[in-house]
Amino acid sequence: MEYGHNLYLLLASLAIALMSGFTGLSLTRGASAIEIGHRKLVVSMSAIALGGGIWSMHFVAMLGMTLPVPFHYDALITMVSALVAILLTGIALLLVHFGDRTPQKIISAGLCAGCGILAMHYLGMSGIQDVKIVYSTLGIVISIIASLILCVASFWISYSERGKRNILVATIVFGSTVVAVHFIAMAGTHFVKVDGGLSTGLWLSNEVLAFGVTLTSFIISGAFLLVGVTFSVGQGFREDGDVSKYVMESGVVLTANSNDKSIVRIPYESTGQTHFVHSDEVAAVQADGRYTLLYHNTGCLFCPWSLTSIETKLNGLSFVKGHRSYLINTDHVTSFERNKDNGQCFFDGNVHLDHVPISRSYLKNVRARLGL
Repeated sequence: MEYGHNLYLLLASLAIALMSGFTGLSLTRGASAIEIGHRKLVVSMSAIALGGGIWSMHFVAMLGMTLPVPFHYDALITMVSALVAILLTGIALLLVHFGDRTPQKIISAGLCAGCGILAMHYLGMSGIQDVKIVYSTLGIVISIIASLILCVASFWISYSERGKRNILVATIVFGSTVVAVHFIAMAGTHFVKVDGGLSTGLWLSNEVLAFGVTLTSFIISGAFLLVGVTFSVGQGFREDGDVSKYVMESGVVLTANSNDKSIVRIPYESTGQTHFVHSDEVAAVQADGRYTLLYHNTGCLFCPWSLTSIETKLNGLSFVKGHRSYLINTDHVTSFERNKDNGQCFFDGNVHLDHVPISRSYLKNVRARLGL
């Protein structure tokens, strides 16, 4: 059977894909530096925006599709397709916002989001009742390749550096990916009339589906406007240390003024008591089993906080991660030496530490923080 598309709904589907992409990718800007519970909430909201946007884009486009026979949608399959999109994009966001953000994690997140787009599309299509759907092998292969490659590109652009320009470019790539995959897959899809075919179970008419899609699109648009206002006026903070006003987990207020650095009181244990030392007096932090070691001018101190916790609390100060086991206070670094793909930071002898190794994955960031 021949089928066509409404141009206006096609453009509306593209707008929804772009708005959801921007909302999801920018809402998590700085999320890796906030307290775990709050971070989970932000990532969940972003997953709903991205996954809901994928679902809304698909069904706005499907509402614009015309067939010479009436057809309906299976309600359960339609709902599952939306939940799968949210789940897979949520997993993608978890990969890049919990633990160290490595190139492998960014690529895995992009692949996961690409699978979410594909799963949503083909599950959503399988929910169509009263007609038989036939897919071409070429259409499936091209849509898979396009979805995975473009989603990896989108996540790589957005998460290799969390700047405004990166997020905007990644939004265009992500939104275009959702739309492109849909229409590439549709180009390889054919519909065959089924004589006497009747929907079984609970089904959705185009009118009911339009109501649900309109509601979802309205929510996405509202979220887009709220996030867009924050994004345009420069609120929030970058994950590489460009911090605007934000209250950290420890209750310390950090400001965007680099001359107004806050000081975090870090606990350490000695002689059966818990004492405190100021963060600006600590040259480096090292993970060591269940303890964390603080290199201070009075000696090597045993801190009960984990390295991840300290990294979160010290975000925005002069500390930078140089190795999976080390945080470095750049104010105490006296010299730097590069050795091919890695390096070393050296300290004065007053902090009971000679040098700290810099691994390849952190080399670029350390050099940038040292002004090299």
